[in-house]
Amino acid sequence: MTMMRRFSNVIGFDDAPFPAKYTGCVKVVGTVYAKSQLNGILIGAVRRDGTDAAKKLIALISQSKFARSVQLIMLQGIALAGFNVVDVFSLHEQLKLPVLVVSRKRPDMAAIGAALLKMRGGPKKWALIEKLGPMEAAASVYVQRVGLTLEQAIEVVKKFTTTGHIPEPLRVAHLIAGAIINGQSSGRA
Repeated sequence: MTMMRRFSNVIGFDDAPFPAKYTGCVKVVGTVYAKSQLNGILIGAVRRDGTDAAKKLIALISQSKFARSVQLIMLQGIALAGFNVVDVFSLHEQLKLPVLVVSRKRPDMAAIGAALLKMRGGPKKWALIEKLGPMEAAASVYVQRVGLTLEQAIEVVKKFTTTGHIPEPLRVAHLIAGAIINGQSSGRA
């Protein structure tokens, strides 16, 4: 029987809220956790509906003091800043870390595909989403994953979820991102 790798040091990313007509860069917050303890925060930015999300996350993580300790990357959905779809395969390959995409509910993939295919660069973004495959139920959320098994994903979700349904690294990143823009946190992660 092989021993299943356990993840205790993770970083979770979420984007900050932005107005509907906004076209610039959107703040992205990463919270670094060692087990249940918040150990650090990273803040960067990605272009609204752009293509730089993976590149920016790779730079944020690799140039941080947490680069050597992080064992897994969590994302609150596959896209940041609108439709800036994260190339999770590049993220995984460049950083040699598993990537876990988490969603509170199963997204309407048909609607996402239809919207993306109308955008410039949309077909490439849609191809990344399709390559990742369908979302899978994992404890109280839905996930997509690269570099870890569904069993490991379920364990990570359960281990890092202490309040509500969303793992703490994502829940806290969401709260901080909202506070940066609005002066206070609001809404559900």
